[in-house]
Parts: sequence; C-alpha cells; structure tokens
Amino acid sequence: MYSLTVRDHVMIAHSLPDPFFGPAQGLHGATLVIEATWRRAELGPQSVVMDIGAATAMLSEVLETLRYSNLDEHPAFAGRLSTTEAVAGYIGKELCLRFDTTKFAGLEILLREHPDAWASHAVTFG
Repeated sequence: MYSLTVRDHVMIAHSLPDPFFGPAQGLHGATLVIEATWRRAELGPQSVVMDIGAATAMLSEVLETLRYSNLDEHPAFAGRLSTTEAVAGYIGKELCLRFDTTKFAGLEILLREHPDAWASHAVTFG
C-alpha cells in the first residue's frame, strides 16, 4: 500500500454545549492541524499516489470554508457538535467530492488539536 500525506491548518472558534465537555462548553478558539492521507494499492501512471500540488490545493479548498470561522454558525454543523472527530469527518466527505475515489484504496483525515491529542476519520473505497 502506498500513501501520500499533505498537511495544513485552520484557526476556528466553536463551543461544545454539553456538560460532557466541561470548560469546552463555552465559546473557545482552536488551531487545528489537518493531515490528509490518500492510499493506493498501486501507484498511478506517473508513479505517484497523487500529485502533491493537487492534494495540497484540494485540502486548502476544503479548509477555506472553515478558516477563521465560528463552527457554531457553519451550515455543516447546524444542529450537531463540532467535535474534532466531526470536523475530520466533514473534511473527509468534502475531499471525497474532489477526486475520483475509484482510483484509491482509502483516505484518512487526522486532526491534531495539540501535540499530544488528535482524532482521525478514515474511509475505505471499493
């Protein structure tokens, strides 16, 4: 299995209004570092998983809708909590709309909240 990972980051604000989240119930900011990893069983015709520039541009395009936004007001999170896991799922779903998933084995989105805590969402294709 081959993989290609690109990384970017976004600064967001959000709240997690459930007693489960303790002090994070209130509005707070976060800088999320996002790693997107595409996987293929075999390399493509150019002997790469995907063009790094194309992968970077796709991730940036998806993240642009989140940059400096309050996720409490973002339509993708209306009526649901914007946990790190939920944000990873949203990014993965949006990325899958931007490439031919039939050529890949999977996609994993990893979000780092800080150096010691992260969450991810993985999708396996075909």
